[in-house]
Amino acid sequence: MKNWKFRLLCLSALVIIFQSCTDDLDVVLEDDDQFMSEEFFSTPGSYKQALAGVYGNLSLTGANGAESSFLQGIDPGTSHFARCWWYLQNLTTDEVVWSYENDAGTRELNRNIWTSENPILLGMFSRTMAQVALVNEYLRQTSPDKLSARGVNDAALLTEIELYRKEARALRAYAYYVLMDLYGKAPFITENDPLNFGGPEYDRGELFAYVESEMLALIPDLKPARTNEYGRIDQAFAQMVLAKMYLNAEVYVGQNRYSDCITQLNNVINAGYTLEANYLDNFKADNHTSTEMIFTLQSDGAVTQNYGATTVMVNGSVGSIEQNGASLGVSSGGWGGALRIRKQFAQKWDGAGLENDQRNTVISGVRPIDIDDIADRDQGYIVAKYSNISSTGAAGPSTTFVDTDYPLFRLADAYLMYAEATLRGGSGSMDQALAYINALRTRANGGTPGGNIAMGDLTLNFIIDERARELYWEGHRRQDLIRFNRYTGGAYNWAWKGNAQNGIPLSNNFRVFPLHVATLASNPNLTQNAGY
Repeated sequence: MKNWKFRLLCLSALVIIFQSCTDDLDVVLEDDDQFMSEEFFSTPGSYKQALAGVYGNLSLTGANGAESSFLQGIDPGTSHFARCWWYLQNLTTDEVVWSYENDAGTRELNRNIWTSENPILLGMFSRTMAQVALVNEYLRQTSPDKLSARGVNDAALLTEIELYRKEARALRAYAYYVLMDLYGKAPFITENDPLNFGGPEYDRGELFAYVESEMLALIPDLKPARTNEYGRIDQAFAQMVLAKMYLNAEVYVGQNRYSDCITQLNNVINAGYTLEANYLDNFKADNHTSTEMIFTLQSDGAVTQNYGATTVMVNGSVGSIEQNGASLGVSSGGWGGALRIRKQFAQKWDGAGLENDQRNTVISGVRPIDIDDIADRDQGYIVAKYSNISSTGAAGPSTTFVDTDYPLFRLADAYLMYAEATLRGGSGSMDQALAYINALRTRANGGTPGGNIAMGDLTLNFIIDERARELYWEGHRRQDLIRFNRYTGGAYNWAWKGNAQNGIPLSNNFRVFPLHVATLASNPNLTQNAGY
């Protein structure tokens, strides 16, 4: 059963917290002249409620339904955290196109021609900076001095609040990891800085060092993996963030950290997670029950309605020709071919050992594989990976807003990262790496070894394609292609890369996104990324 209590706390907390945030961090918030009141913190349960509001910023855009946003002047559809993350990590790659290019910012992402005026870039930056602002205010309001002044002296409650503070700090570190990955820089502010403080610019090296030190310091005090209530972070969350950083450290800071990556992955892998028996159960309306989920962003068709990533993906997977919404648990027409896959991703399923792969949800039908015109929703194959129907066949309560949680981190990714880090020279075992890969392939083939590979097949070229097959539409592809030197340049082109039908090389400045002009105007300490 889903954690309704924590989800309801998230929603109710937003009503109060989103109306009382500070305007730190170059983010303009509604009602930014108010702060968390002493009246709000008059009950013991308010401290968990406030923490739930911090978590809620990752799943919701505002307190008054899917159309609301607490970010002034930014549409909720271009500022939902998971939706923007998915847009930037997947829509800009070989995996998917968005048909409705009149939607603000999407045409530029589809075609890799974005500029510093793209509204999705502003929405993502602002939403993530708002996460930092929320954490900072939560830490200010739960400081020892504040608690003492309020007469909070119950030992058990103080212990709980201290854990809440550690979780909040880990969420702030994660936010800076996101900004480091996408933009390569961010203004840095903590709870110790004054309100309305612009913050100095931290570059990738400084952000990397901060996130690493913060996560390493927090891990011992976070709850062990799989022991916190669903929807809250634990040690494995922090370890996965570190593993991601170490795997990409050559991109971020020019350092080989593959052995450190494996150390963190071993911690995660040995924490008791197991692969879900059915691959597609990870992407259904009850995927909160999956045994391999490390951390998800919660979605609920009744309680926390939003136009987030999973609502977009399920509705967008309904084909203009197929009208397959009923089989996905949404309205029969859905969004009529909003999402289709590019030819290069469809071709990842060609080859031996993939004939019966259950991860392959590609629907070709009478469709051409090539997309000559992005606006023509009948061109290009579609996929049906995500669903608003549970593993037992029960549909979610809404045919528009899905119940399916967004899988931010799961065990399968840890297996693939282990194999890659080992191939790149990390301290892992090649035998173990092969075993992890074949565990995924066996699961994908219904528990049989028909798709398993031999040691000689385990190469980096295999890994980048296997990551696409296992993790497509989960928010990893841009990061992966950059790490494999296949994003910019012309070593690997895909349909509409660089705004050419067959793809053309991209210049290296596209390895990070620009800061929006409004972001730069709000803080004179910030500088634009080179090439923009």
